[in-house]
Amino acid sequence: MAIVLDEPGVDGLREAVGVLREWQYEGAPMQLHPGDLGWFWRSGAEATAEAVRTWSRGGRILAVGLLDGPGLLRLTIAPDAHRDGELARQLADDVTDPERGVLPEGKVNIEAPMGALLQELLSEEGWNTDEPWTPLRRDLTEPVRDPGVRIVAVGPEQAHVFVAVHRAAWDGSRFTDERWHAMAAGLPYADARCLVAYDGRGNAVAAVTVWSAGPGKPGLLEPMGVHREHRGHGYGRAISVAAAAALRELGSSSAIVCTPSSNVGAVATYKSAGFQQLPEVRDRYRDA
Repeated sequence: MAIVLDEPGVDGLREAVGVLREWQYEGAPMQLHPGDLGWFWRSGAEATAEAVRTWSRGGRILAVGLLDGPGLLRLTIAPDAHRDGELARQLADDVTDPERGVLPEGKVNIEAPMGALLQELLSEEGWNTDEPWTPLRRDLTEPVRDPGVRIVAVGPEQAHVFVAVHRAAWDGSRFTDERWHAMAAGLPYADARCLVAYDGRGNAVAAVTVWSAGPGKPGLLEPMGVHREHRGHGYGRAISVAAAAALRELGSSSAIVCTPSSNVGAVATYKSAGFQQLPEVRDRYRDA
């Protein structure tokens, strides 16, 4: 049967999110998580649908991609199809040819599971490896210790607090209250939490969103940030510990996060919160 490239539309997002949940498992390579779609959902369901691509054979989705920016495709593949030659060839052709509506002309990047046959095909076709990223994982078998600061799970009434911390943590952030509500209305947010940490004076100092993929599966931190005026006091570690605790309450088997390896401060923060550093991963890129 032929492999079909598709844009699922808003009505097809539920199936795409569903397969992403199914494909998460302990020991999986760092890959696209339903929480990645959940965080993108801050732009609305229609924009999310426009950014999603699926590859199917015989009615079964084998790969899901998210255009996380004009020149970046974040792609993952069904666990039993990582070495599927027909699929890998189709994916390579589709991401290479701009006329197929996946990636445009010019310099572009693709994130795909390490070990997938697609990685080898792209290398053969001249795609290089980009700067390294560091995945980190914390096992949630045992209870998580108290983070040592007050943690509040944010609801609609406190959305403005989360937004304010996020904007103070990320230079150039365009996050707004409206975008928070759009994100919270998305399908993946049914198994997600937004947390805010407060210092002893009642200042909101750090924030994180955690995304469960369902009981017994890895949960994702995306994003985590500390208010620029409150850095250097351990609040990044505290909110990361709180994130792990929240994911454990949601039934997650582990907490995972990925950060640029060049951000040594972030790597150190996660490690201080009990996350173990995993082997680095790299995107593939094609020069203009």
